[in-house]
Amino acid sequence: MTGAPDADFARRTQPYRRELLAHCYRMLGSVHDAEDLVQETYLRAWRSYDGFQGRSSVRTWLYQIATNVCLTALRHRGRRVLPSGLGAPGADPYAEPVPAASSVRWLQPIPDALVAPDPAGVVVARDSLRLALIACLQHLNGRQRAVLLLRDVLGLPAAEVATILDTSVAAVKSTLQRARARLDEIASAAEQAVAPTEPAQRALLDEYMAAFQNSDAAALERLLHRDAVIEMPPAETWFAGKRTCAAFLAAQAIGAPGDWSMYPTSANGQPAAVAYHRETDGVYRAFGVAVLTTTADSIARITVFGDPGLVGMFGFPAVIDPAGAVAEDVALEEGPAGR
Repeated sequence: MTGAPDADFARRTQPYRRELLAHCYRMLGSVHDAEDLVQETYLRAWRSYDGFQGRSSVRTWLYQIATNVCLTALRHRGRRVLPSGLGAPGADPYAEPVPAASSVRWLQPIPDALVAPDPAGVVVARDSLRLALIACLQHLNGRQRAVLLLRDVLGLPAAEVATILDTSVAAVKSTLQRARARLDEIASAAEQAVAPTEPAQRALLDEYMAAFQNSDAAALERLLHRDAVIEMPPAETWFAGKRTCAAFLAAQAIGAPGDWSMYPTSANGQPAAVAYHRETDGVYRAFGVAVLTTTADSIARITVFGDPGLVGMFGFPAVIDPAGAVAEDVALEEGPAGR
């Protein structure tokens, strides 16, 4: 296919790339895997475009390809987890966190700017992208995930979902019922709380970053909810309860004033911070991304993804000099698109 057919294909399919990325991410729990599978989806669609007869919309056709690509990928990959999905919380905040086995596949955050072009889009996508939901989806088998997402997130009719998955409407309804029941079993009531307003989220994020950068353990403790949780993949250790979390952060995380440099962003529809740690040469090197789950006036969960490779996906460099090569703030609603 060359020339006009290629241009027609691009015109009709490119508007759906962001939402397909979000769909593949919900299915896989990995932004890296999702990007690869969206590429595979478009390649398969391009190859078969000549045979597309318009019996469904282009959007439905693309979702059919993407969903089946994801289902194939899931047959060869174990579920992705967060530390809280591996066992009980740690009891000793002064003990070194235990690294997980290399075979553990971690859940990843996704930058909001990759799936929503503007703040309004982030708000619409927030409930279906929050980390707690993505973690819960990992407990469903591939077909249950697909049906739940196609019906409850995308709102497609059961008959259309049946066509996408090459099954019957009755099978779709039965699978959806089982998926919803399973999700209700594992979902935490605390994670289903209504999200606070954008200004409240940003204020909590600003206070969180300031507490770390100033090594202010007392300020950090004041921010934590009484049932706060902190988890830190790739360590399998995690902590629950304000007192334990605060003790761990004070003893093992915040360090001295100036050890950390942080910049605001957003991930999974939640406030997040890109974190840099000052090394012995005075240079700040990427550490990872912290995603916050907040209530109206406190931080209920801190999920620190200690993977420097994630920083680039949020539009930030791997290294900043002591003077601060990343000098300007990045608005919470902008993410990497605003850089």
